[in-house]
Amino acid sequence: MSPSPTAGSTRLATTLVLVATVLVGLMAGLFLAFDLSVMPGLAAGDERTYVTAMRNFNAAIDGNPLFGAVFVLALAAAVASAVVAYRAGRRGTALWAAVAASAYLAALVITFTVNIPLNNALAGAGTVADMTDFSIVEKFKTTWVTTNILRTVLCTAALVALVGTLVRYGRATAASSYRP
Repeated sequence: MSPSPTAGSTRLATTLVLVATVLVGLMAGLFLAFDLSVMPGLAAGDERTYVTAMRNFNAAIDGNPLFGAVFVLALAAAVASAVVAYRAGRRGTALWAAVAASAYLAALVITFTVNIPLNNALAGAGTVADMTDFSIVEKFKTTWVTTNILRTVLCTAALVALVGTLVRYGRATAASSYRP
């Protein structure tokens, strides 16, 4: 028999899901902005500008503690909301949150195994003025761009699952407060 959820656990889980939803939404928006404007804009220019701009983008993101917090806390909040919902006996709601956490985790795995290594290769390619081999730019135009689209899709799927989680909490709250 599942324990009945308390008002406190429901509030905590709802707060965690809300935080996760906002943070994952911000990440999905960041990835989408790169898909729709940044990368196509860079591809329209010359290779030296491409390298310089990508290095500047990466340095700005890597050195930004707010980005780091959003990037990591989105996963932590999604996982925590799934755990709290599961422990409260809300198995279906926990499943939605777990799906969201899994999709976001997949985006992080792609980031750490594909995008960051490419960013590091670009950073280590020497000074832009001295570069003669721009094959790294082609890797960005193909591999980096493709995996960024996948990160956007995964974050959007996570966002949809988190909205589904919020809807389940809303329905449960409405049903428990209904008094005919």
